[in-house]
Amino acid sequence: MALRLILASAMVAAASFASAQTAVVHLVVPFGAGGVQDILARAISTELGAQLGRSVIVENRPGAGGTIGAAAVAKAAPDGSTLILSAASHTIAGSLYARLPYDPLKDFTPVAHIGSVDYVLMVSSALPAKSVREFIAYAKANPGKLNYASAGNGSATHLSMAYFAGLAGLDMVHIPLKSTGDAVNEVLAARSQAVIGATIGAIPFLNEPRIRMLAVTGAKRSKFLPDLPTVAESGLAGYTFDSWLGLLGPAGIPKPTVEHLNAAVAAVLKDPAVLDRLARQGVEPRAMSPEAFGALLGEDFAKMARVVKLSGARID
Repeated sequence: MALRLILASAMVAAASFASAQTAVVHLVVPFGAGGVQDILARAISTELGAQLGRSVIVENRPGAGGTIGAAAVAKAAPDGSTLILSAASHTIAGSLYARLPYDPLKDFTPVAHIGSVDYVLMVSSALPAKSVREFIAYAKANPGKLNYASAGNGSATHLSMAYFAGLAGLDMVHIPLKSTGDAVNEVLAARSQAVIGATIGAIPFLNEPRIRMLAVTGAKRSKFLPDLPTVAESGLAGYTFDSWLGLLGPAGIPKPTVEHLNAAVAAVLKDPAVLDRLARQGVEPRAMSPEAFGALLGEDFAKMARVVKLSGARID
């Protein structure tokens, strides 16, 4: 009898393991289609699935600056089958929101860093401003009359522009939308005067006559847009803003599962086809261990707390 029970338990365990290995991986994107995370998730999903031997399904769960999708993942089973493709908006939320249904660090497992992006300040070509200095001067001459669009309250596109306006002393109205694509469309239609969007989404509009790209937000010029100056060098000293991109899971994912997922992402980041896609979208790839990624998250959380404070942004 005891032998039968042992054999039965072993068979159940083996079946459970096999089921887990063939199960679908749900890759949650906390913003709408066309945004940074959405483009990146779809650029790596097929190859990541091949590395894991599992289907990877991208699921958009937009809203509330990415916190709706993040909350759903925080509550998911910690078995590696539900992940979120996060960015700086994740660590921003911890300081921006007065109340969150999760802790951005304690309730998540760092799984794999993918890369980094910087952002681009874009304005409507209907404005006379052709540089950061001219844009700041025009906005100061028209207090309260200009607005900027974002991918939603608490998103990186929101905070980066709120930080810009706060540092420059501008009075601008924030128009929160559901995605970076929606925000850019508002500028294209001249209903909004400015948007800071990630390079990954800005590159396709490089030759768009309805938009004028003024500067990149990083500490140095982007290798993808080398002719654009940084915000700091073109009129707003001290301003820098960029973002990490990576996979997180619910807290408590077993270490072997995390290491397996991390190794799969590292392998994907060596795939020439994936690297080409990332390069065309403005992502600088960089694999790192789960431990190193966790340290980066902690550092970024502290940095973003300072940025939120300086920007004056707050969501109750």
